[in-house]
Amino acid sequence: MNILLGVSSGIAIYKAVDLASKIRKEGWNLKVIMTEHATKLISPIVFSSVGNCEVFTDTYEIEQGWIIHTEVSKWADVLLIAPATANTIAKLAHGFADNLLTTTALAFNKSNKVVVPTMNTRMYENQVTLENIEKLKEHGWKVLEPEAGHLACGEVGKGRYPENEKIIEFVKILSEEKPLSGKKVLITAGPTREAIDPVRYISNHSSGKMGYSIAKVAKRLGAEVCLISGPTCLEVPYFIDSYIRVESAKDMFEAVLEKYREYDILIMCAAVADYTPTQSSQEKIKKTQDKLVLELSKTPDILDFLGHNKQPGQIVVGFAAETQNIVDNAYEKLLKKEADVIVANDARRAMGSDENQVYLIFKDKPTVVIEGKKEEVAKELLKRVCELLEK
Repeated sequence: MNILLGVSSGIAIYKAVDLASKIRKEGWNLKVIMTEHATKLISPIVFSSVGNCEVFTDTYEIEQGWIIHTEVSKWADVLLIAPATANTIAKLAHGFADNLLTTTALAFNKSNKVVVPTMNTRMYENQVTLENIEKLKEHGWKVLEPEAGHLACGEVGKGRYPENEKIIEFVKILSEEKPLSGKKVLITAGPTREAIDPVRYISNHSSGKMGYSIAKVAKRLGAEVCLISGPTCLEVPYFIDSYIRVESAKDMFEAVLEKYREYDILIMCAAVADYTPTQSSQEKIKKTQDKLVLELSKTPDILDFLGHNKQPGQIVVGFAAETQNIVDNAYEKLLKKEADVIVANDARRAMGSDENQVYLIFKDKPTVVIEGKKEEVAKELLKRVCELLEK
């Protein structure tokens, strides 16, 4: 993918250097256009070095008939302007073409064009600026709204440059095809915790990374996404539509029970505890005896409930974390739970890792093996789910 990064002269320009670095690390092709005022804040050499790319600053740098604004605007798949000052936004909204960035933007005729407004909160909230942003939206620009918080000027309010990870995710969502457009996906993720007393609990080694990856990719593919998550250390995925935090297996079952009828695809990725203490002490259990015996009771089987209570046209995907006879045990689970797909993996390899190897188990199709980064596995899984939906 070819990314043209436009940089105007907001004080957040130093964060755009990191953005150029992250774009490069994504493996995307990068070129940068800086306004004249932006070059007074940071040298073009910095962007060129960090992004390993060409940096253009002057409309009249024409060599051998190669005209920058016409050629670069044809080259780019995405035009991303970050930071976008109030001045640059005003020019874009009204069709001004008085520098290389605005001239190139006027020549860019593809749909993937993004501005990231970044400025003092009073400038952002000025009615003129807000009207200009609305005008950009009317003209097909995608606007990534600024954050609220402490600004470089010392004031507090809306106008703060968002995290670069959020900008990258915005571009990914914008750029992906949308085979799940119009579909709703419910995903569970992470471990659950079953309280022994106010201090101790029973849990497992699930990090939640697989479920969170599925949520991210499903959103990129156009779905409306609800993520129900047990306790994890992960950031809530950007731009998903609904996030519900739960603690125990009972909490997760109740959250799923309330939501499942509304969704087309149910992906039960969470490592839900199979057993919970029959009684949980209201006070911390003291270390007074040589042995402590816990009585455990079965928790609600969420996948089994969903498999036997599917709505018409609904797809149910379960996960099986195994340590032996992985495919055989997963196939047995598929039949018993009445799921459409079981995603099986070796729990010792998968839990906590950024990578995964999974077996997609179907009732009437050959088993498929997928291996790679968890986001890559998530994308291939959702591709197979799309095929089931088409049938």
